[in-house]
Amino acid sequence: MTREELVQVIKRKRSLLCVGLDTEQHLLPQRFKDQHDPVRAFNHAIVQATHHVAVAYKLNLAFYEANGADGWRDLESTVAYIRSVGDCFIIADAKRGDIGNTARKYAEAFFDNLDFDAVTVAPYMGSDSITPFLGRPGKWAIVLAVTSNEGAMDFQFLPVEDGGQVLFERVMKHMAGLGGPDELMFVAGATRTELLKQARALAPEHFFLVPGIGAQGGDLQAVLQAGMTADGGLLINSSRGILYAGREEEAIGKAREAAEALQRIMQAALMERGVVRGA
Repeated sequence: MTREELVQVIKRKRSLLCVGLDTEQHLLPQRFKDQHDPVRAFNHAIVQATHHVAVAYKLNLAFYEANGADGWRDLESTVAYIRSVGDCFIIADAKRGDIGNTARKYAEAFFDNLDFDAVTVAPYMGSDSITPFLGRPGKWAIVLAVTSNEGAMDFQFLPVEDGGQVLFERVMKHMAGLGGPDELMFVAGATRTELLKQARALAPEHFFLVPGIGAQGGDLQAVLQAGMTADGGLLINSSRGILYAGREEEAIGKAREAAEALQRIMQAALMERGVVRGA
């Protein structure tokens, strides 16, 4: 999906919502556990219930790789089902970070074989860990930039000797020069909006993937205020807050309600910013 196509989906759905399909079988309603393929059946139901307001879906590879061959089939089936329901941006949250032929093979796996639109990548090994994911029309690298986990303090905020920046700022500046806003995004956590503002100043045109809304405590209104741009500029992820919003027979209906509630807040912000017009 190109940037122009992504922006059109945002405007049409009046949404910046990314639904995280971090599905765990033991948390599923019993009626899905009783099915032959519980995870893919649940994922299909969630997609069917939310795709009218979801701009994107993010599949964290760990939740699928942990289940071996069955998990890989669930992954393939989920991506294919998302493709079948309409225009949605599909992210492989893989956090790959290697170089040379290995990085190229990762790109081939996720873009050519599995048909993802984007892959999250770790920039620690430098430019040659990112470039194999670039230069593919309609495909994206999403670079880890500034995160809100406790361990982020170990490295991301170390001062860089020249220029008065900290490490995540140097990473963002370098990566923004490596890949333009039509093929590279950044991951910026939701729970510290002052850092989101800082990141936005460094990359005013690039899209941000923002995890941490909902169960992790991120403030949606604050994220919208700090990070939104003239064409949206954000994919705001909610996983557990949607997937497990309700229990048993209410699960899918509650997931739909949770997604729609987030979309309504996003729509109001998009209208206020002038990204979309009133109905």
